[in-house]
Amino acid sequence: MPEIQPLLGDITTLTVEAVVNAANTGLLGGGGVDGAIHRAAGPQLLEYCRTLGGCPTGEARITPAFRLGAKFIIHAVGPVWHGGKRGECELLTSCYRNSLALATAHEVRSIAFPCISTGVYRFPKALAAETALAAIRSYVEDQPSGLQRIVLCCFEQESFDLYCKLMG
Repeated sequence: MPEIQPLLGDITTLTVEAVVNAANTGLLGGGGVDGAIHRAAGPQLLEYCRTLGGCPTGEARITPAFRLGAKFIIHAVGPVWHGGKRGECELLTSCYRNSLALATAHEVRSIAFPCISTGVYRFPKALAAETALAAIRSYVEDQPSGLQRIVLCCFEQESFDLYCKLMG
């Protein structure tokens, strides 16, 4: 079972093999984590992402990390919150599971996730943290992988405190 660790910090500076990007369906950059990752990775990331044809909500795509310290960027498209009546929790779960499946397929040993969908997509932070942890724990219990370390990287204190509370 891999170590699951909450961390308060900047996901673009972490020493992990794969960084998960909270992407939009176009995969062409945006604000928040997405913009920070695109800026840190450099213009080659945008050029590469243009060849992918986007990504539906709940799915993930993998690219080289270019100027980031990681080897890969896994772009996961989380759902916009519409009150929980449009399958938002299932789509968020799918983001985490699909990201972990890509990491497993590419023999990643360490991965860092941001708080997917909790920024401009307005997913409630507590529910997002519960959903993320449940999805990650379920995946690592069900699927053999070489994952050794899973970082839950929080840009702000509130999300970090939520993960710490949920993990005891």
